Amino acid sequence: MPSAATSLAESSVDTEEELQARVAWHYYIGNLTQQEIAQLIGSNRVRVNRLLAASRESGMVQITINSRLTPCVALEETLVKRFGLEAAVVVPSGADTDANMAAIGIGAANYLAGQIETGQTIGLGWGRTIRAVLRALPQRSYGSLSAVSLQGGLSHCPSINTFDIVSDFANLCQADGFLFPAPIYVSSQAVRDVLLQEDAVRETYERARQSDLVLLTCGDLTESLVVTYGINDPEQVKALQKAGAVGDMLGHFMDADGEAIDHPLNRRTVAISLEDLRTIQRVILVSGGAKKFAVTRAALRGRYPSVLVTDEDTARRLCEEP
Repeated sequence: MPSAATSLAESSVDTEEELQARVAWHYYIGNLTQQEIAQLIGSNRVRVNRLLAASRESGMVQITINSRLTPCVALEETLVKRFGLEAAVVVPSGADTDANMAAIGIGAANYLAGQIETGQTIGLGWGRTIRAVLRALPQRSYGSLSAVSLQGGLSHCPSINTFDIVSDFANLCQADGFLFPAPIYVSSQAVRDVLLQEDAVRETYERARQSDLVLLTCGDLTESLVVTYGINDPEQVKALQKAGAVGDMLGHFMDADGEAIDHPLNRRTVAISLEDLRTIQRVILVSGGAKKFAVTRAALRGRYPSVLVTDEDTARRLCEEP
């Protein structure tokens, strides 16, 4: 039987989550330096820095900056005029790919939170960028709300799947979740057509097409989850490039002007179509970074999004091109 001293010692040991919370509190609320916090918890600055990063990554700490950067505002206005958008959100570019994605996620989450209204159906895309948005989205109830996947899922994806996105959003916003009970790619167009006639799939498909608001991203041909796990075939990727593809949106591969390419894979995709997107009132495209520039520009040229959330470097390139 453990002694009273042992029990007391065990009860005073912070779990990892509790330690993150304590460090975040001292840093953001107590205004202590990382060195002061390290001394307080008997650790070092490297450990404190990692705990702060983990608290932001997990969503424990959510940062809102109530200020607008003049260069970003100017780029937003130019993007709106140039691409006929309803709105644009431009955030300062991050120091690396991960930081950039996190910054875009925060900007998109702040915008999205102000657009959600009771009674809406929210259509959700998929990918690391959308996950970054949900990590920054504040947890609250919006009243009656539905969340629906815009595309099928993958049988294997160790990072994140379409089902996780809908489930996470539903938990954050206390919404009803609706999933595409199908893979994103099937063996043939005939199989796809038959699948879309199945009651469970057809109901989700129709609900997705009638979304009031859509949140999605687009993927390039190098690192997107669709390419990595949905296709997983270098020869297929080469064939897509040869057909003119610069990337995909909802599993549909587009050329530089945003038009769906003529390729068998596009006829086997279980998702709402690119044409469907054009009929939805508000489509928020969250995309940025150098590798995604070509596909982001293609989506804008195709006039699919009504709102773009991106980083400053990408916005500037989009605005400065002839």
